Amino acid sequence: MSRLVLISSIGIGSWQTGAYFERKKFQQMFSDFDCISKKHFFKPGFPLMGTVSAATAFSPAPIQDKNVTANRIGQIMKYGFPGFDNIRSYDDFCLSYDRRNRVAHWVFEHLTAESVKHNDAVDRSKSDFKPDESVHKFFRSENTDYKGSGFDRGHLAAAGNHKQNQKYCDQTFYLTNMAPQVGKGFNRDSWNRLERHVRKLTKAYPNVYCCTGPLYLPKKESDGKLYVKYQVIGANSVAVPTHFYKIVVMETADNKLEMEAYVMPNQVIDDETPLKLFQVPPETIERAAGLLFFDKIQRQQLSKINGKSI
Repeated sequence: MSRLVLISSIGIGSWQTGAYFERKKFQQMFSDFDCISKKHFFKPGFPLMGTVSAATAFSPAPIQDKNVTANRIGQIMKYGFPGFDNIRSYDDFCLSYDRRNRVAHWVFEHLTAESVKHNDAVDRSKSDFKPDESVHKFFRSENTDYKGSGFDRGHLAAAGNHKQNQKYCDQTFYLTNMAPQVGKGFNRDSWNRLERHVRKLTKAYPNVYCCTGPLYLPKKESDGKLYVKYQVIGANSVAVPTHFYKIVVMETADNKLEMEAYVMPNQVIDDETPLKLFQVPPETIERAAGLLFFDKIQRQQLSKINGKSI
């Protein structure tokens, strides 16, 4: 099982001035990784591509809108499903729901400049957080779980990514698309910066595919052993992820593919910390999450990972 232990805690305290000290501190955060050598960790990695793939719609439990087209879901999931556990297909994004933790395993989006551009007809303040009643009441989260918890209802598929019409925005407020996130210093700050970065990619790439999800990562305790510990909130014991990931694939105008992968700790982060310091080899996320992402993409199709040519 030790080979499955990928990432130990990422503790981000007050950052020292200067990029050098930031880099040193970030490297120290990963000093307890027991399956990734320091020699390779800060080099671009490559996802462990599997053979499971599906570019056609798959929704064993269709949700609210019966008119979701197979073509749209097929477009969103063009490069394969990471898994098939409790798929929920919404109008403009798709997710796999973890009934035990009451948080999605993953959420997939397909973004374009058109889908993220400002639209006066869409107002997120009109959207309400609400439980997804297609999930059995034993397994769904409720707004009461978050009340008084100290955590935000953090979007996985960002509301700002779905501005083509109000309904698309509204659907991002289903609690199946939420996870408990530290508010000030994370959800409203550094995580928001990462979301804005992904949207900005649509200015340079005609198609952007984004997969977002939670991680529950081990931390070495004082006895020298690794433990996976995370808080739960509310009567439904909604899991509080220790970290969150985003893996993004961008299609270039000349039909090349590039990839970026990020892991952020679910805690207060200095908003001056460069996003690049959270880039990791994609396969570390796959091993930690137990999922294969973008498995229809072959190695020779990727021209860059985390900004570096491969």
